[in-house]
Amino acid sequence: MPLWAPGSAAPLLLLLLLLPLLLPPPSAQAQPGGRYSREANEGAPAEFRLQRLEQLWQKAHRLHLSAVKLAELHSDLRIQEKDELSWKKLKAEGLDEDGEKEAKLRRNLHVIMAKYGLDGKKDAQLGGTNFIKDGLENDVLDDPRLEKLWNKAKASNMFSEEELEKLRREFTHHKEKVRDYHLLLETVSRTEDISKNVIQPLEEDVLKEELLHQKHRELKEKLQSINQGFERLRKVSHQGYDATSEFEEPRVIDLWDMAKLGNFTEQELESLREELKHFEAKVEKHHHYQKQLEISHEKLKHVEGMGDKEHLSRSKEKYSVLEGKTKELGYKVKKHLQDLSGRISRGLQHNEL
Repeated sequence: MPLWAPGSAAPLLLLLLLLPLLLPPPSAQAQPGGRYSREANEGAPAEFRLQRLEQLWQKAHRLHLSAVKLAELHSDLRIQEKDELSWKKLKAEGLDEDGEKEAKLRRNLHVIMAKYGLDGKKDAQLGGTNFIKDGLENDVLDDPRLEKLWNKAKASNMFSEEELEKLRREFTHHKEKVRDYHLLLETVSRTEDISKNVIQPLEEDVLKEELLHQKHRELKEKLQSINQGFERLRKVSHQGYDATSEFEEPRVIDLWDMAKLGNFTEQELESLREELKHFEAKVEKHHHYQKQLEISHEKLKHVEGMGDKEHLSRSKEKYSVLEGKTKELGYKVKKHLQDLSGRISRGLQHNEL
């Protein structure tokens, strides 16, 4: 006996009942933001081999960080992953007995989490902030002196829009240096507290004491860099940029100031100067890609609202290529910076011995 009579409405009713089962779940349907949205990202293969880094990457998408912030975070996490995997190999070979490298990796991860508002603290940066247009408007500087200098610079009419953007980068860089300093200070303080509670110092405790001295030197270098950086920000905010200045990028200025204090020969300094010029050009290229990525992101959101599938497909493809280039160049810039900082720091330490 048939389940329904010919010509009845039963087949249509059955189809309507089954329709929700045939459709993909809402999370699998197209969402605003396309392939770079959180929903699309969660369905994609893992970006990172280490689970906790992948979790941070997913959390960043849930917080809706801007396209530029995501690209920056990707570079930082990629370097962190490479360093952690190298450390695991060293540990397996028994080459990090004092745990110094592990502590540094942990501190670096804390810096990354704080930088992108992934540490759950109240002063976390808003993901919706437009990294290029808003600048420091929605970013907390955590220091009334910096707020005062920044507001003075904006109101002075001494700076072009491009110069204000450059100055904004200097303020952001300074804030990150201060944050890094406090994290290192916290690590050193905890280590000192543990050392004080040791009744009979053993050989490994003597080794830790030497490491503490090294960390105090590092703290001294960082504090010196912070003080120099603040003086520079104060001077630039009041007087504007010096057209004859050798370097413009804040990180390059810091490195050059450090190099001049180090134990380098004239020939070595000249070689460093040339390398810093090449590095600064690379950084500027990265800033250009960041701006283009943000513009592409805004265009893509606009095209999505128009409903033109062909146009949307082309825009997504362009965005994807630009996103990849920005991530890759960001990674190269940060690795180059890491290498330069290490070499110059070793020159400073040698100068103190």
